[in-house]
Amino acid sequence: MPSYLFWLFSAVMLIGGGAVIALRNPVASALAVVTCFVGLAGLFVGLSAFFVGVIQILVYTGAVMVLFIFIIMLLNLQDEAKRAKPMTPILAGLGLVVAFVIQLLGVLARSPDTVAPALDQATLAESASALVNSGSIAASGKIATALNAGRLPDVHLIGRALFTDYNLPLQILGVILLVATVGCVALSKKTNPSD
Repeated sequence: MPSYLFWLFSAVMLIGGGAVIALRNPVASALAVVTCFVGLAGLFVGLSAFFVGVIQILVYTGAVMVLFIFIIMLLNLQDEAKRAKPMTPILAGLGLVVAFVIQLLGVLARSPDTVAPALDQATLAESASALVNSGSIAASGKIATALNAGRLPDVHLIGRALFTDYNLPLQILGVILLVATVGCVALSKKTNPSD
C-alpha cells in the first residue's frame, strides 16, 4: 500500500472517531462510525486482506450500522443537552491520551522493520504440505488444491477456522446478538397508559 493511501485512510478513521465523540446528535455519531468503518476497510484492502475489507463494508457498515441507526430512530433519542464540563474528566482523558501516545511510541521504537514473506507458489505449496501433514486439512480438499496452485484461498481458510476451531464462540455470539435485538425491540415498545 502506498504511504499516502495509508495516511488518507488513517486520517478518515481519526476524523470519524473524533466526530463520534464531538457530535451531539446520535444519528450523526452513528454515521461517523460508518466513516470510521470505511477507513478501516481501506486499511484492510491495503494490507491485501481483500475479503476482510469487503466483509467490513458489507457486514459492519451495511448491516450492523443500519441496525444501530434504525434502533436509534426507533428509540427517538434527542440531542444531548449542553451542560457545564468539570475539569476532572477532561484532565483524566488528556492523561490517558498522553499515556497511550507514550506506550505507542515505545512499541514503535522496539518494532523490527521486517517485511512479510512473499506469497509465491513454493511458499504456499510448502504451507499446504505442512497443513496436510498435521492433519488440519485434506490433501484433496479445496484449500490444499488452491495452495498448491499458488492461490491463497482466504475465504475457505476463514470459513474453516470459524466453523471448526471457533464454532462454539460463533454460536454464542449469534445468541447474544439475538438477545440484544429482542431487548432493544422490547425497550422501544411504547406502553399504552390505559393498559
